[in-house]
Amino acid sequence: MFDLDGVLVDSEAVVARSWNRWLERHNLHIPDLVRRAHGRRSVETIREVAPHLDADAEAKWLEGLELGDVKSLRLIPGSAPLFRSIPDQHTAVVTSGGRTLAESRLVGVGLSVPSVLITADDVAHGKPAPDGYLLAASRLGVSPNDCLVAEDTPAGIAAGRAAGCAVLGVATTFPASDLHQADLVVPSLATVSATIIGDEVRVTVGTDIRRDAADHSAT
Repeated sequence: MFDLDGVLVDSEAVVARSWNRWLERHNLHIPDLVRRAHGRRSVETIREVAPHLDADAEAKWLEGLELGDVKSLRLIPGSAPLFRSIPDQHTAVVTSGGRTLAESRLVGVGLSVPSVLITADDVAHGKPAPDGYLLAASRLGVSPNDCLVAEDTPAGIAAGRAAGCAVLGVATTFPASDLHQADLVVPSLATVSATIIGDEVRVTVGTDIRRDAADHSAT
């Protein structure tokens, strides 16, 4: 199960521009806002930092900005080969963005939209709550304990762990030291490969990892 932004798609420039324009729109000064927003639903970030505003309306405004800003989107290095190597029936994307935005970003970087796509529109509580990953496992027809989550933020890692999944941290957005709750941390998905064995996907992580392990596998 893949997070989207920061794991598959590099949207950091788009996200930063959108949040900075939102700050200007309301004459707010929150220096660490973009960092605080990473991995979380926009509506929950807005409720936290600006409780006087209509969070739902503001989140829709932000999404509109991001939908119109697609030229800066890039694939995260190493993500496409792994994502494409896993059959659709074994794959899910779980994102804190809305469905329209998620589909637009996947298609925009040349990735297929998986049958199981869980977005902010599908859950009552976003990351770090486990709702998204629990729903994804249910729709895949497997136990969360048999799932591996790839995440790049502390909030996403907390969500995966709370759901009962194994979690692979990807140090693309935050330094590895901030992802210490993950079972393993890799610099990118370029060090990760998948092999299909019957009805299982065996994921192998190479040697370029944060913890002292030459090899780690999960199904």
